Amino acid sequence: MSLQVPNVQELARTCNRPDQQIPDRYIRPETGTKEVICGQGINTAIPVIDLAKLLNPQSSQEECAKLGSACQHWGFFQLVNHGVPDDVISNVRRDLTEFFRLPLEAKEVYAKPPDKYEGYGQHFVVSEKQKLDWGDLLHLRLRPTESRDLRFWPAHPSSFRNSMERYSLETAKVARCLLEFLAMDMGVDPESLLEVFRGQPQNMRVNYYPKCRQTGKVLGLSPHCDATSLTLLLHVNDVQGLQIRKDGKWLTVEALDGAFVINVGDMLEILSNGRYRSVEHRAVVHPEKERISAAVFHQACRDATVGPLPELVTKDGGRPVYKSMAYEDFMKRFFSAKLDGRANVEGMKI
Repeated sequence: MSLQVPNVQELARTCNRPDQQIPDRYIRPETGTKEVICGQGINTAIPVIDLAKLLNPQSSQEECAKLGSACQHWGFFQLVNHGVPDDVISNVRRDLTEFFRLPLEAKEVYAKPPDKYEGYGQHFVVSEKQKLDWGDLLHLRLRPTESRDLRFWPAHPSSFRNSMERYSLETAKVARCLLEFLAMDMGVDPESLLEVFRGQPQNMRVNYYPKCRQTGKVLGLSPHCDATSLTLLLHVNDVQGLQIRKDGKWLTVEALDGAFVINVGDMLEILSNGRYRSVEHRAVVHPEKERISAAVFHQACRDATVGPLPELVTKDGGRPVYKSMAYEDFMKRFFSAKLDGRANVEGMKI
């Protein structure tokens, strides 16, 4: 289970002084060892999916094929015209920004206990010698509503809980819609896929990355794949930092204005029997600006089995590519280890 570690937001205030050095536990020699590609050409190559076109009978088939191709070849896409009201997004951005501006003692009221993954602090710290990420997190369980532990839901700003409620509802609608179209793309009954996500369980992880004048030495979030089905990422402020791994290189993602950046998680790769790919990604930090992002993870229901859909195993000649495991065991396995690229999903292969 995760160990308690220093607050990075406070640490950054000290380490960003000219006469101070970054503690050794945060120095990541591997940060600059892989080629990083950025620029407009790369960004336009990352697929853009239009939800309005998916829902329009005249363009739905073509857009659904684009969606399936994005999940198969990239594991990432940007979603535009998603239908989440502007005021819902602006309220979430405002309240998350205000939370991270609170004094440390006010944020630590919601500190993550060692035996839980909900709350404020750092996650995936399993060793006293492990290298640490240059970032703090707030992790909340959003859905089903009865699963929420309100001890970890900030009371300040006062609008926080209402903002999260509305945002949770809207993003759940988007995820359900995308899963229905992905079922069509795979040629399976949408209900068989949606049943795995009955009740639409949903968690949120808000990432706060302080600025760091020595950006080449640290990582905001270690390379990893998400354990869940679909992740909807919202850039809370206008600072970019997401990078995805493709063909052995890191590609910088510049989020389109108003878009969600969405990625396939380990669970969806397994359910699809390898048709879709959960792609390694990481976060880098900015030398002069803080960065805040909010990832909403769409989970399986608690009694689900994480394994290839039987319809797809039959299509694939009766050959499952991955093991099957109870959902709760699958998630315990994920949270008990440090973030390590594709290690989680590769470990599920038969």
